[in-house]
Amino acid sequence: QVQLVESGGGLVQAGGSLRLSCAASGRTFSTYTMGWFRQAPGKEREFVSVITWSGGITNYAGSVKGRFTISRDNAKNTVYLQMNSLKPEDTAVYYCAAVRTLGLPSDGRLYDYWGQGTQVTVSS
Repeated sequence: QVQLVESGGGLVQAGGSLRLSCAASGRTFSTYTMGWFRQAPGKEREFVSVITWSGGITNYAGSVKGRFTISRDNAKNTVYLQMNSLKPEDTAVYYCAAVRTLGLPSDGRLYDYWGQGTQVTVSS
C-alpha cells in the first residue's frame, strides 16, 4: 500500500515556475514507477510525465517537453515536477500516481495508487 500526498500548487503568472512535490508513505517507494497527470475543468485526465523507479529514465507529454522536469529522491520518498515557462493552458489539478512496472506507462488506468491532487492555476 502506498499513500501519496501532492503539494506545491498555486497561482502563478504565465512564464513563471512552480515545483510540485509528491510525498509517498511506505518503505517500498523506490520500487515504484511514478507518474504525473493533470485534469483541467471539463477535460479528461491527461498524462504529463513519468519516471522509472531508479530515476534513470523519464518521459514527457509533448505539450510539456522542454518546460517540465520530473525527478525523484528515493531517500526522501518524494517525486518532483519542476514546471517552468508555465502557460495558461497548464492550468489543472495535478496528480501523482504510482505503479510497480518496468515500463513507462502514460495510461492512467495502469496506475494503482493516486494522490488527492494539487491545483495549479496560471494567469495570463
